[in-house]
Amino acid sequence: MATVAKLVEETSSARTIVFDVPQWKRHCAGQHLDLRLTAPDGYQATRSYSLSSGPDEAPQITVERVDDGEVSSFLVDIVEDGDTLEIRGAVGGYFVWTPRLASTRPAPLLLIGGGSGIAPLRAMWRSATTNVPTTILYSAQTHERVIYRDELAAHESATVKIHLTRQEHDGYETGRIDSRALNAAVGTGTPPHTYVCGPTAFVEAVTQALMPLHPDASMIRTERFG
Repeated sequence: MATVAKLVEETSSARTIVFDVPQWKRHCAGQHLDLRLTAPDGYQATRSYSLSSGPDEAPQITVERVDDGEVSSFLVDIVEDGDTLEIRGAVGGYFVWTPRLASTRPAPLLLIGGGSGIAPLRAMWRSATTNVPTTILYSAQTHERVIYRDELAAHESATVKIHLTRQEHDGYETGRIDSRALNAAVGTGTPPHTYVCGPTAFVEAVTQALMPLHPDASMIRTERFG
């Protein structure tokens, strides 16, 4: 049982939930939690959410409300400080990045996220040291829907490019993350450890554009939702 220790409103439709979990063990960036809700009549719903906190932080998840989503709506609109939720985790070993990986196979870090798919990537950039060259490409529909807007704007040790697909806004790229943006991010030096997360259609489109540009497909990891 995890106690809600803090709630952070990221956008009008997304919030970060910080948990207090007794004897929490250090997690890896990219792992997730299984969260189970039980209604008074006994009905249960289970969903998986990526951890958005670094390994040395309290466990956190960032949830974006989905239309007609029974669990996401509850977590974004109803959960309050002090509530208790049933969780299992941390889970997962494929879509993870650790400082040990950076030391055993030194390479830059390329993080590509769409919508709330930025959540596990935040855990990665928070765990990466300043000597790991990091590039973040993030796609959101509008400026108002950019999750972690202030943190991304203040990030000093990474190259950050935010693409808005449905709006023009000063300081942001306009349009989707395309082959030109990916080619610039991959570069011509050491192939980067690359992580792509977001809605299925987003991940498929980015991966198809990325594969011809990336010299080592074994260094690409993808995670889809929806």
